[in-house]
Amino acid sequence: MHWIDPECLVETRGVVSRFLLNAHGELDGLILGNARQVHFPPHMSRQVARYIGIGEKVRVRGVKPRAADIVAAVQLTSSAGVNILDEGPHHGPEKHEKPHVERRPMIATGEVKLSLYGPKGELRGALLADGTSVRMPAHAAEVLAQYLEPGRYIQVWGHGVKNKYGKTIEVDDIAELVDADGALAVAQ
Repeated sequence: MHWIDPECLVETRGVVSRFLLNAHGELDGLILGNARQVHFPPHMSRQVARYIGIGEKVRVRGVKPRAADIVAAVQLTSSAGVNILDEGPHHGPEKHEKPHVERRPMIATGEVKLSLYGPKGELRGALLADGTSVRMPAHAAEVLAQYLEPGRYIQVWGHGVKNKYGKTIEVDDIAELVDADGALAVAQ
């Protein structure tokens, strides 16, 4: 969102509790406290990783989509005062290229703590209690929205990536745990 002046946007403050990863292992968001998702484009990943850490207070200027309680960041400011501005993926001497990572088969089970959204407010997945983010295309998330609601217990199968910042699974299959014995109701 390099065309937006961040000074005209509302500022949100909070403490970073978790980073969110995309399917390429790049940072593309963070969670403030336990409930506020901040989305930023992956071309900002290196700067965010360099200047912002878990437990750090940050200030975020961004836009809030109508459909979801998230902030699509235009500018993040670290506790040390370093401004990280979204100037677009083609700004600077190097063009942003997605890193090559080998995604491997993964399974995750847990309680949904937070629904996850894309920058325009479209449902895109969920954050599990153990910190795993489960991701899917918006059209699939719309159909499977009931599985992605906070408080649901789900199991997912797919391919993902794990690094020092977190774990993300691109969902192939999803099931809701429907009883204490771990019985599953599978959706595909």
